[in-house]
Parts: sequence; structure tokens; C-alpha cells
Amino acid sequence: MPPVKSALRGPLRPDGRRPLDLRPVTIVCDAVPHAEGSCLITQGRTQVLVTASVEARVPPFLQRTGLGWVTAEYGMLPRATLERSPREAARGKQSGRTVEIQRLIGRALRGVVDRSRLADRTITLDCDVLVADAGTRCASVTGAYVALALACASLAKAREIRANPLREAVAAISLGVMGGRVLLDLDYSEDSTADVDLNVVGTSSGRFVEIQGTAEREPFDEEQLGRLLAAARTGLTALFAAQRAALEGRLPEEWRDTLTPVAPAQVSAKKSRSVAARRGGSSRRA
Repeated sequence: MPPVKSALRGPLRPDGRRPLDLRPVTIVCDAVPHAEGSCLITQGRTQVLVTASVEARVPPFLQRTGLGWVTAEYGMLPRATLERSPREAARGKQSGRTVEIQRLIGRALRGVVDRSRLADRTITLDCDVLVADAGTRCASVTGAYVALALACASLAKAREIRANPLREAVAAISLGVMGGRVLLDLDYSEDSTADVDLNVVGTSSGRFVEIQGTAEREPFDEEQLGRLLAAARTGLTALFAAQRAALEGRLPEEWRDTLTPVAPAQVSAKKSRSVAARRGGSSRRA
């Protein structure tokens, strides 16, 4: 494919954004009063409602290990899209896309949680897309972290957990290449015509949980991938700031460091002190 051009060159995008501008992001906490944690994340026209539910049980493969579990489910309202999509429950089977996305969300969250501190509890993140204008899986990851943090704070307030199970923050961003330009946070019109699509899930220490990249037309090389990842970091930094703003004053004071960007070595040190948290679980499970 042609060399990737400077992200600052060229005309504005159809919605008036520059190449590396995010769509407007808002995160409203406590959108569902019955849930232990919840939020409504809006990114451009994309809207995802996320709830976190806590249950005093774990899957069979984690019983008697002392570890908790974090998992996710994902779905779209029938008219979240331009045309009605039948409910998957009516078809009696989840699509491959749905299964893939909810596994991605679960992996992203487990990557930043010390499950030994959840002690035989399962936290399920339900991500329901209200309006889809591309980037729904990424918005789900970003919002799910906020809902998870609120649920953990509710457990701490009830004195059901003693220590912060969150090692750092996690968020996700979509980006792509169109006409040789790197574009951040694609909307549907861009996502459906991009030369390259990339979804990047990253942590606040600068590490990656998952990178999903597809060349829709011409393959891309390592140099172009490097430029895409550099642009992704720009978007992730903005999303971490949005998460911090949403959670301000809602978490225990001693948990504030969880929302502050840290070096990877510091997070690795935290993780090494909780070896048990690495046992159990498979990336094949949602």
C-alpha cells in the first residue's frame, strides 16, 4: 500500500475532525441504579450502556482456588444499526462476532485485575450497544473498565474486599488508514471504506492487551504499523483522561494511583506480588 502520510496533512474529515482527533467522549456513571457499577459511554454517535454485576460464585474451573473471575457479555439493540437486526435470542444462537467481542472485553479487563483480591466472586460486565456508529467493541472496553471500577468500589464500601483489585486502567481505540492517512477513532462511513482497520486495547502503563489489524485492500508493513500504534497511544491517553474524570471522587482515595499512568515495570512488580492471580482462566473463556 502507499506510504502512510503525516497525520497532520490533508483536508479535514467529513465531520470536521483532524486526522488524530477523537470523537467527543462522555462517560456518565451510575446509569443503572440496580447494578453494583454502571455507566453510559458515548463516543460520537456510538452509545454503549455497561453494567457490572457481582455474584458470590465462580466458574467450576476456579472453585477452591481462591480466585475471582471477570467476564463480559455483549449485544446490540435491534435498531442500534441503520437497519433492524434480529435479536440473537430469537435466533437461538450468538453470532461469531458477538462471541469474539465479548471474549475480547473479558480478556481486556482480566489483564488489569488481581483476581486473588476478588475472592470467589464473579463480576460480569454486560455491554449493550444502544447506537452503533463504529467502534462499539472499543467503547465497550473503555466503558466496562469504568463500570468494573465502580463495582469494586461498592465491594470495598461494603467491606467485602480489603484491597484494590485494579492494577491499572484499560481502554480501547479504533483507527485506520484512508488515502494514505492515519485516522483515529473511525466512524461508520470511514470504517466501512478504510484501507486498513486496527483496534488497539492498551493499558495505562503503555502496554497492549490486544491488537487486531486487517488490511482491507493492500497489506501494510511494519513501519506503517508503528505509525498506527503511535496514533493509537494518542487516543488511549485521551480515553484514560475521560475515565479518570468520570471516576473522580467515586473510588476510595487510596485507589487514585490506579487511574494514574505508570511505567510498565511498576505494574509488573505489583503483579509479581500476586502470583496466584495468574493461575486459572483461559483466553478461550469469555
